[in-house]
Amino acid sequence: MDVKQSPVPDGYKQTDVGVIPEDWEVVHIGSIASFSSGSGISVASLQGESSDNPVPVFGGNGVAGFTNRSILREPTVVVGRVGQKCGEIYLTFGPAWITDNALYPRVKHCKYDIHFFALALNSAGLNDVKNRNDLPLVTQTILHSVQIPWTRNVEEQTAIATALSDVDSLLDALDRLIAKKRDLKQAAMQQLLTGQKRLPGFGGEWEVKRIGTFTDCTAGGTPSTLVPSYWGGSIPWMNSGELNLKLVEDVDGRVTEKGLNNSSTKMIPRKCVLIGLAGQGKTRGTVAMNLTELCTNQSIAAIFPNSSFAPEYLYHNLDARYDELRELSSGDGGRGGLNLTIIKAIEVAFPPLSEQTAIAAILSDMDAELSALEQRRDKTRAIKQGMMQELLTGKTRLVPPNHSEGSAHG
Repeated sequence: MDVKQSPVPDGYKQTDVGVIPEDWEVVHIGSIASFSSGSGISVASLQGESSDNPVPVFGGNGVAGFTNRSILREPTVVVGRVGQKCGEIYLTFGPAWITDNALYPRVKHCKYDIHFFALALNSAGLNDVKNRNDLPLVTQTILHSVQIPWTRNVEEQTAIATALSDVDSLLDALDRLIAKKRDLKQAAMQQLLTGQKRLPGFGGEWEVKRIGTFTDCTAGGTPSTLVPSYWGGSIPWMNSGELNLKLVEDVDGRVTEKGLNNSSTKMIPRKCVLIGLAGQGKTRGTVAMNLTELCTNQSIAAIFPNSSFAPEYLYHNLDARYDELRELSSGDGGRGGLNLTIIKAIEVAFPPLSEQTAIAAILSDMDAELSALEQRRDKTRAIKQGMMQELLTGKTRLVPPNHSEGSAHG
């Protein structure tokens, strides 16, 4: 059956890269600039630099010892050529040494806004065209042959780059604010959870208790995946990867009553403090709290709530001790896993219950503020992606079509 294509709007044309304005064109990257690889010096030989970094940037006397021809001092678009950064786009303002891990333009064939060029390259999807051999690689031939939508109107290029730069500035500001709020929370946890700083109206001595003296804990299980009737029911089943949700309101997994009854998984009440037990990745020692009843797999310990303590306080206390929890391992040198015996032996410093609740409320408010900022940042990133799709294909125009001022041809 033929697929009916949407009609091309007036003033636009259908091309190999999609619908673009009639006064735009489709060009090969090689027709805009000829890219070459950076210097033969290996970035691994540059002290303090990551071997994956294609653009070590130096300041002041940091360029001493390199010839002037070796250093790029003007804004330059750089493409990661090999390794983990393969296909990634950088815009360096120098002075910078471009390593042999990167490609950069040496001969410019036409005038263009450098920021727009970087954005156009970034939207070209170089990760989709790179060499798929054992070592990911973007060659000069691959790069030069990639097609992109292009306007030769430099004024339009600059307008597009400026609009997207404004969004980048907002994202940078949000990232800095999030980092600051995280630092403030870290300081608050250090002071409030150790009694270094007491909240107004609270006094008295704190108690140190082992978890096993004031509550119990359990681990879950996994119904056999070989029995289809155990899965796809209505009972939420949590895997250890979902500990990263932190405050768990819902999970992806679902098991049936039959699956629950024929495995070691078990229902746990809401507001259990959850801890990842196994693995060498980041999950072991990760702390979360379930806000709904569910069951878990065998790699999650659930510490039961009760009226003798504030579970939110225990959640924040253990969440602040991630590195410590990872060291409390049953294996040699911290390489094994946690278990329920280790969990029950963990010591926790407890203020009176009312102070626990007050401390937890402050830290939870800080978490909520951080979450709101992160959601705003994620939304802004999504908006930027939409803007790039609109602006870099000419679907939205910031300069009237056929506006001749600022136009330059090679």
